[in-house]
Amino acid sequence: MKVGFVSLGCSKNLVDTEIAIGILKEHGMEIVNNPEEAEMIIVNTCGFIDSAKEEAINTLLEMSEYKKKKCKYLIAMGCLVQRYTDELKRSMPEVDLWIRLDQYGHFYTDIENLINNKLENSNKKYGKLTNYPKEPLPLPTKEQFFEREISTGENFAYLKIGEGCSNRCTYCAIPFIRGPFISRPEEDIIEEAKLLAKKGIKELIVIAQDTTKYGLDLYGEPRLAQLLRKLCKIDGIEWIRFLYSYPEGIDDELIKAVKEEKKICKYFDIPIQHISNSVLKRMNRKTNKQNIEDVISKIRANIPDVIIRTTVMVGFPGETKEDFNELCEFLKKAKFENLGAFTYSKEDGTPASRLKEQVHYMTKKSRYNKIMQIQQEVSKENLEKLIGKEIKVLVEGITFDEKYYVGRSQYEVPDIDGIIYIKNDKELEIGNFVNCIIVDSNEYDLITEIKK
Repeated sequence: MKVGFVSLGCSKNLVDTEIAIGILKEHGMEIVNNPEEAEMIIVNTCGFIDSAKEEAINTLLEMSEYKKKKCKYLIAMGCLVQRYTDELKRSMPEVDLWIRLDQYGHFYTDIENLINNKLENSNKKYGKLTNYPKEPLPLPTKEQFFEREISTGENFAYLKIGEGCSNRCTYCAIPFIRGPFISRPEEDIIEEAKLLAKKGIKELIVIAQDTTKYGLDLYGEPRLAQLLRKLCKIDGIEWIRFLYSYPEGIDDELIKAVKEEKKICKYFDIPIQHISNSVLKRMNRKTNKQNIEDVISKIRANIPDVIIRTTVMVGFPGETKEDFNELCEFLKKAKFENLGAFTYSKEDGTPASRLKEQVHYMTKKSRYNKIMQIQQEVSKENLEKLIGKEIKVLVEGITFDEKYYVGRSQYEVPDIDGIIYIKNDKELEIGNFVNCIIVDSNEYDLITEIKK
């Protein structure tokens, strides 16, 4: 049977998709990229915020049109399904099978039963989650991680080290959906990383909902720094980076590891969300303004060439004009190299959804636009300072007009940060590293040429 996949949402969800593809290939199914060829289409949904839910619903409706052609089965899995099983089943009869996160253990069995007309509609006993799952959701087996189908090309792969989240920020639905944080055993992660290296992967991107919590549940202490150092010993891996490190979890040991290990990218992804203490408190963040400023100062003092990325939220309930202005001034001062912003989304079941003083939609939109304007100016200023410097670039493709090759350095996360353009002065091999000189920049990207 030919199967097509659509994976929505974050990189953690993408790993789930890759595992699902690996399972189906192990059972002899063929994976196709063109939905018109697919006899079965599986959509891995995201249910994090309203825009993600809307995208998931629209995608399912779009894919259901292929059932008028060759497609026989439409299947939905993932976060949205975990969160709204009953509502979805009532409203979308086009979908033949709904697979929740806590049903992944019998993922293939359910699909096989669907094909053989033996599927019992036992999902009806599940309703919308109203409380945090008390137990962590089961991780895929070690073998399933090892057999997953890498979908990100030959250069990089995501390495998931944990599942769920125990932080319980008041705006976030992740604990409702994926349960409390659970770490993968260190030896399993190392073994998977070695397998990825043997496949030719050059960059490992270490991910979890909060990577700084890695090891707390298994070993009684955070072990991210220790894990990163062990990953650095794997032959064939050129770059290692970790994402989603919360400020309160960044300790001296982690900073030291990033500073000392040549393979670890000099890159911190620190989602601060806000800087106003009153907003941080209502968000139930485990940090404050002083802690955030201290962590950033310590990182920059120890690693002068570091790149720091953050995300911030505007329009959280009760965010005053003064709170927002404080955030704006902080961003101008902090000069983050990369920044993502989003407006607060009122999520069902979260404590923040019950807070009074919800901010008007137009106010949220206006504040978002101002944040992005500030960051555009900051980014332009930061990049202009790099002109004339040498940089090592991983070549990943070529522009449509073939005037430039495109790539990344250790300072850019794929599909998130800016792009490095390399003038097409000589033929380059995709997947190789080249030394370049930065000759120009725009708001978010760098223009380079091959070092003579």
